[in-house]
Order: sequence, then structure tokens, then C-alpha cells
Amino acid sequence: MSVDQMSLFTALLALVALGIALAVGVLLCSKGGRCRLEALRTDALRLAFSIAVVSTVASLWFSEVGGFVPCEFCWYQRIAMYPLVVLLGLAVWRGDSDLRWRVLPLSVTGLVLSAYHYQLQLYPDQGSSCDIAAPCTQQWVDEFGFVSIPFMAFCGFAAVTVLVLAAGRPMRDGVVTNREDGRS
Repeated sequence: MSVDQMSLFTALLALVALGIALAVGVLLCSKGGRCRLEALRTDALRLAFSIAVVSTVASLWFSEVGGFVPCEFCWYQRIAMYPLVVLLGLAVWRGDSDLRWRVLPLSVTGLVLSAYHYQLQLYPDQGSSCDIAAPCTQQWVDEFGFVSIPFMAFCGFAAVTVLVLAAGRPMRDGVVTNREDGRS
């Protein structure tokens, strides 16, 4: 697969992840939407795990196969994404549904870092603390005129965040329970 093909493929996946994040986010805003998501709790965790895996593989592909040198903020985003693969994979394997306190600090941190990194690319004149050899303003990917690697990371972190929120504690009769057995 060429760099151009991989860039297009991952840009499309990022837009799908953003669509998932927006749809699930809207459903989380209403009681009826949360009830609909209740039936998809396990699937939400599996999808969050899949997004973390694809994000990790894509970042490694771009640096190891595509030859893109990651900047400082790219490394920070990787530090936030890579552990999510392990945390979400274990949660799916063990059936752990309430992993918010473990996942959200990493996914929200990655979300903020990628948003900041993306705006650095949009407005490069503001300067940054990145290395001259690997500047944070370097835009290796530019699909559809707005999708770059930090934008893709933002989409991945946004999707993981809302999917983990959707897979949160189980509800019983509209009340959040503290245990898997359904007792309050």
C-alpha cells in the first residue's frame, strides 16, 4: 500500500470515527438515547478497542513504513493512545464494563493534545516548542483539505471517549448501578 493510499484510507476511517463519536455523543445527551445505548454496551467497548488498535497500527505504519518523523506532540498522542489498546483489550476480554476511570484520563488527554496539535498546523505562525528536525507544524497528510494526522488522532480519541462513556455503568430502571449484578 502506498503512502497516498494509506493516507486516504486512514482519513476515511477517521471521518467514520468522528461520525460515530457525534452520533453516540448525541445519544448520550438524552435518557432515551442512553437507554438505546444500554443494549450496545459490550459492542461499544469492542468498537473502542478496535479504534485504538487501528489508531496505533496507523501511527506505527506512518512512521515505520511511510517514513514520517513524529514530532513531539505526535509522541505525546502516542503515549496516550498505545495504553488504550491494552486497557480496552483487557476490558473486552474480561467483560469489564466500568473502566472509565482508567481510560478517560488517557483519551481526554489525547483529545486535548491532538486538538492543540491540529490548531498548530492550521496556524503555524504562533510557534511551538517542537524540534526543528520534526516540527509540529509539518503536515505529512492533507486529505480533503482538512484531514491531517493530528485530526485523525482527534477523531480516534473522540470516538474512544464517547464509546467508553456509552459503555459505562449498567442502568436498571433508569438508575445507574454500581455492580454488574444490577444492585444499586
